[in-house]
Amino acid sequence: MSLTKRIALAGACLLLASACNQNSGGSSGGGSSGGSTKKLAFVTNNASDFWTIARKGCEKADAELNDVSVEFRIPADGTAAEQKRIADDLLAKGIDGIAISPVDPENQTQLINDVAKQTLVFTHDSDAPKSERACYVGTDNVAAGREAGGLIKDAIPQGGKIMLFVGKTDARNAQERLQGIREALQGSNIQIIDVRTDDTDRVRAKSNVSDTLVKYQDVVGLVGLWSYNGPAILNAVRDAGKVGQVKIVAFDEEDETLAGVKEGAIYGTVVQQPYEFGYRAIKMMAQVQAGDKSAIPPSKQVFIPTLTIKRDSVEEFTKKVNGLRGR
Repeated sequence: MSLTKRIALAGACLLLASACNQNSGGSSGGGSSGGSTKKLAFVTNNASDFWTIARKGCEKADAELNDVSVEFRIPADGTAAEQKRIADDLLAKGIDGIAISPVDPENQTQLINDVAKQTLVFTHDSDAPKSERACYVGTDNVAAGREAGGLIKDAIPQGGKIMLFVGKTDARNAQERLQGIREALQGSNIQIIDVRTDDTDRVRAKSNVSDTLVKYQDVVGLVGLWSYNGPAILNAVRDAGKVGQVKIVAFDEEDETLAGVKEGAIYGTVVQQPYEFGYRAIKMMAQVQAGDKSAIPPSKQVFIPTLTIKRDSVEEFTKKVNGLRGR
């Protein structure tokens, strides 16, 4: 072999070795077959303990995906403005996909559309179907509302007046749960007095209940639509000395809610599966980023089933959910 050919061959080998080194060092998550790590984010709508379980799902997906890193973000004040600030920050970092639970879907549609022009966007927990989001992963909240309505009818078969409580009625999940409850209560003797909001302020959430118990002496049922509303209702009812007299129906699986169900102070709670929100959203976004959109159905909605937890099932469920929380 001539000297010229040997030099050319050596140069080719050096280029090949360099390319191999670049590929093997491209992913901080363990290395995929070429390509860099995809950065995905999961953005909640408040700081509730509910999201602790969703974080575990995100972490599980992150651990399973070698070429993905996941950032979990919680808005400090639970406002649309704070969610926009988080989205802008993530975009500035070059995020490859964002799963967000919009606080105010109607008024955040333009924000979601703007973000979707720059990166992949999923919604979770609360949908924004009029936006350009690629998919929604979460609860069928109308169906969940119907489940809650069934619990309400079981709790107060004689009928009577009830009050509903939630953080914001702008959120689509709140609107849909209310719709489902109204549908389930049609034709019954149960009357919804009103829906009281608290802007995710737990102190205000409890005071709303206390005010209701004073103003409406004939109220027989109290219903919390967001996770922290259950404990807020329970504590206000305890303070008023009306445990057992006023029936409580809640959503989600906060510790105080499950403890209240176990002791019989709360009739029942409709629980979601936030672990699956985190796990499925991250896995699906990673799949789409890899060029495979087959997991997104034509409806662009992936519903995670809800569960109804009453006194006879609460102990087993509590053990399961504590395991997900790492306890």
